[in-house]
Amino acid sequence: MTGRAFLAVLRRDLFVTGRELPSFLAQTLVQPFFFLLVFVVVLGRGGFVAPEYGQIMLPGLIALNAMFGALQAVTLPLVFELSWTREIDDRLLAPMPVWAVAVEKIVFAGLRGLLASLLMVPIGFLMIDIRWPVDGLAPALLMVVLGSLLGAAMGLTIGTAVPPRRINILFAVIFTPLLFTGSVQYPWLTLADLRWFQVLSALNPLTYVSEGIRASLVPQVPHIPLWVCVLVPMAAIVLFTLLGIRGFLRRALD
Repeated sequence: MTGRAFLAVLRRDLFVTGRELPSFLAQTLVQPFFFLLVFVVVLGRGGFVAPEYGQIMLPGLIALNAMFGALQAVTLPLVFELSWTREIDDRLLAPMPVWAVAVEKIVFAGLRGLLASLLMVPIGFLMIDIRWPVDGLAPALLMVVLGSLLGAAMGLTIGTAVPPRRINILFAVIFTPLLFTGSVQYPWLTLADLRWFQVLSALNPLTYVSEGIRASLVPQVPHIPLWVCVLVPMAAIVLFTLLGIRGFLRRALD
């Protein structure tokens, strides 16, 4: 019974996403598209960045879409569902444990993050010259899945911790620092001469997703060892999932 209810709620969320596909595409693709356009195409043609910079940045943008696509899919809707609209009450009436409702949100958001990251690949192929090793595709996909689940788990934690009245400053205080310290635009090892920023970037779990995809697809670029890039997101997923479920139980049953 619990499994059927879980899949039914998941199918409903996926169906709603399908009906809102244009807004989903705009939300997940506009920002990384312009990152690639400005930082690689425009600045590249002007001679301000090296021709191979696109190979470095695209894995970071794929990681960004995986994590932020999932994070945004759960954070803002959850804040509203737990406060003003109380739409969460409909889900709590489903014949499954309350913690399973939280897990469903992680799975659904993770699927959205996975789709958002995969959609970035053809855009990258159209805009820049890409040469990826075939044997790196499987570990890269693993890192994308981990990044999507990590973003979903973080989104659940943030969505249950941020009061509704603080939602206006959520992006400035949380999302912007995550974006610019996540090794999206640069390999982490190149920050050796800027040690304080390297340490700051090491505290951001997005760094390990970006570096893991970069290690898989552009192995000639200096990168954090792949096993570290796998281990850290896995540990972070467990931590944020437990925190998120705890917060969800507290807010949903309040």
